[in-house]
Amino acid sequence: MNDALAQAYPLHIATLRQRADAALEAVGREHLVIPAGHPIPKHLDDMDYPFAVHPAFKQWVPLLNAPGSWIVYTPGEKPVLIYLQPQDFWHLTPEDPNGYWVEHFDIRLIRKWEDARQHLPQDPAKCAILGQSRDGIEDFIPDAPEAVIQYLDYHRAYKTPYELIRMREASTLGARGHRAAAAAFRAGESEFGIHMAYLHAVGQTDAELPYHSIVGLNEHSAVLHYMHFDMAPPARNLSFLIDAGASSGGYASDITRTYAAPEAEDFQALIDAVDKAQRQLCDGVRAGRDYRELHLEAHQLLAGVLKDQNIVDMSPEAMVESGVSATFFPHGLGHSIGLQVHDVGGFMKNDKGDTVAQPDGHPFLRMTRSLETDMVVTIEPGLYFIDMLLARLKERPEGKHVNWNRIDALRPYGGIRIEDDVICTSGDPENMTRDAFAALD
Repeated sequence: MNDALAQAYPLHIATLRQRADAALEAVGREHLVIPAGHPIPKHLDDMDYPFAVHPAFKQWVPLLNAPGSWIVYTPGEKPVLIYLQPQDFWHLTPEDPNGYWVEHFDIRLIRKWEDARQHLPQDPAKCAILGQSRDGIEDFIPDAPEAVIQYLDYHRAYKTPYELIRMREASTLGARGHRAAAAAFRAGESEFGIHMAYLHAVGQTDAELPYHSIVGLNEHSAVLHYMHFDMAPPARNLSFLIDAGASSGGYASDITRTYAAPEAEDFQALIDAVDKAQRQLCDGVRAGRDYRELHLEAHQLLAGVLKDQNIVDMSPEAMVESGVSATFFPHGLGHSIGLQVHDVGGFMKNDKGDTVAQPDGHPFLRMTRSLETDMVVTIEPGLYFIDMLLARLKERPEGKHVNWNRIDALRPYGGIRIEDDVICTSGDPENMTRDAFAALD
């Protein structure tokens, strides 16, 4: 993979420079300044939370653990990397920068974080400084004009070939972890044990993953963002939902799979029906397609599953129009993904900051843009049996059309979600997730 990255990186850095040039010119600034950021200390403690680098910083360089470092870009000049390499016997000293990307930077080593100021431009007023206020140093306080942020956020949706290489690798790692997690489920492991198997297969720590893994057995699968790991296995493993990704050079994968116990044939049939709908939706990731329309199509398809599976006796159209489908599918179809799991710019209409509204009645959709070539989105339809939402439905007139005996039989299984990361191309979509799983077979 290193050879491919080395070949793709020059175009990647050239693209970032072009975007920065345009953003700076629009506001009359001379320098783009990006701090890596600093660790955040825990309250009344001498320990820090795990460090998370600024997303824009790791877009320029694949350095994920370089707190106190900075990037300075001036149009027409070689980008400067101010690299903090402290002399500290308490902690591991960061290694010297190396690899395919170093030749593209003027690298300046510093030993103390405050020494960065002498390498930053003299006048902060001529800079667009990204980041948060706590990332500042002396008079260099992040204050980038909104126009700069909006321009960069909007164009971040278009992935360079370098970024796509990284995301394919993240998908490969994630698929490897998912296979190990599925095997641990079959072996009767606890949620904690399954997660440990996942981490071992991916080769990353919790802090290195792009987000907190969701590992839910049985009814826990109905909790959309289940953040707990039971240490002991349940008395009986009925179902298993895992939503977990991996990282490659700062880029994320986001993968979800749902499994049924061998004897749970009825629930497996429901998983198969959702999987069929999910594949159809993935095929809809095509240039020119409005993602909002794809989300509404997901509701139609899932409503069809509810009817076919004898769960709700209404037409799919009536289920969607009345909001019944949202009881079982309460979240959005997906989101943009890249440097962040829920990547920025999902609601943007243009690089001026105008936005595209969510469809009425669908407040949790995180992506409203029309799809274009080189965008990457997740496709993650689901069906869940959430007690809170089902109780509300039961009180509505539409509740009489629900097969409550069927619902009660399915509650112990929690829910289903199937999620892939898909590249929008000029032709057929590229499903990185399915490709990664297929390569393991």
